[in-house]
Amino acid sequence: MTTAPLAQVYRPTFGLLTDLYQLTMAAGYYQQGIHERRAVFHLFFRKAPFGERAALAAGLPLAIEIVKGLQFSADDVQYLGRLKGGNGEPLFREPFLNYLQRMKFTGDIDAVPEGEIALPHEPLLRIEGPLIQVQLLETALLNVMNFSTLIATKAARIKAAAGDDRVIEFGLRRAQGIDGGLTASRSAYLGGCDASSNVWAGRYFDVPVRGTHAHSWVMAHTDELSAFEAYAEALPNNCIFLVDTYDTIEGVRNAIRVGKQLRERGHDLRGIRLDSGDLAELSIHARRMLDEAGFPDAIISASDSLDEYAIARLKAAGARITVWGIGTRLATAFDQPALGGVYKLAAIQNAAGEWETKVKRSETLIKVSNPGRLAVRRYYEGDRPVASQLYNTLTGEPSLAVVDGVTVSHSLTGQCTELLQPIFRQGVDVYQPVDLHRTRERALVNWTRWHQPDMDTFVYGLAPELLAEKQALLTTK
Repeated sequence: MTTAPLAQVYRPTFGLLTDLYQLTMAAGYYQQGIHERRAVFHLFFRKAPFGERAALAAGLPLAIEIVKGLQFSADDVQYLGRLKGGNGEPLFREPFLNYLQRMKFTGDIDAVPEGEIALPHEPLLRIEGPLIQVQLLETALLNVMNFSTLIATKAARIKAAAGDDRVIEFGLRRAQGIDGGLTASRSAYLGGCDASSNVWAGRYFDVPVRGTHAHSWVMAHTDELSAFEAYAEALPNNCIFLVDTYDTIEGVRNAIRVGKQLRERGHDLRGIRLDSGDLAELSIHARRMLDEAGFPDAIISASDSLDEYAIARLKAAGARITVWGIGTRLATAFDQPALGGVYKLAAIQNAAGEWETKVKRSETLIKVSNPGRLAVRRYYEGDRPVASQLYNTLTGEPSLAVVDGVTVSHSLTGQCTELLQPIFRQGVDVYQPVDLHRTRERALVNWTRWHQPDMDTFVYGLAPELLAEKQALLTTK
């Protein structure tokens, strides 16, 4: 499946997926007669998440569906007509409501493709069209782009820490609501996870799904051995046994016993999962037991509040884990639960049809917006993305340069490409959808290139104590 199915999951129109102040401003634009003036907004983030210098762009197919669904049904309009102002009278006037019911997006959108490196201040989306339309898109576009980009970036960090090991996302039960779980699973896969436990994400996004059994399966049987035997009887081709319900080492022994029974029936033990205790020590012990029992190919997976930092510590301690199950700390972006992307007006046409640039000023320098109709030239060292030059297409003048995530004042030169790609033209979707699996492959390549050559700097650079811990562990091993 190449497009996001939000309309299937929820409803065909997204006009009401907004904050009320967007609608009150829209009503004001309509009342003033400026609602059809052409305007340009940029969606961007000022600071990359997790202490990074960049993020991994994600959420574009969801944004496309949001734009296509910028419509108000008759029921939507009737609901808005029932809203009251402070004096108890209707908040919105009937001509405005009639306009909303006829409205659909007729503007242009350009975007950073999914799976590309995104630097601070450069537009993830440039939205241009009638002022009322581009204003009403703000909340919904920020909703899908912020969260998708945040989770994809977190997943990329986790996958980089895991290296060649597999990473399984299973945060649905801890995710922030139904769509939080669905979007998190999609974004985590795009960012580098190999599979998800989320069957809904498998159905709608073709994300590979994985899963075996929980502690309740073991506890529902007389003892652990009979639980493993019953599972092997029911699903002999899916036997990764959770071994820590009672005693972990005895659980490994029971998994080996059932593994031998499976082998006699023409199947094999796929592996075990550890969910508590000293994961490094237990995995080393379990690996020795499995190898000695004749199961050198059986995997050892682990869970238990893992993230990129925990993976790095366990690897430094010599853990023999080869599959990492990441739940809460990925699906909720536990250490930074919001990206902080913003949506700023940058230019608007006046009554004569002439462009006037707009800038949001602030005593906080990072909050000063960049005026003009911005485009982005991406610069490379070899095949590694390193910098972006923002420039105003209305004048051709440079606006801002971002080098390795840091803004600089000078103009850039060298090998570059245009980063923003056409998505909508005059309201028509002109984007050629990219298969999610191919997007994931591109994201993995881009993230690795961005962080070359020293992956230790990436994994540990934000937490010096971890680097010292790793060095100490390697010295004492």
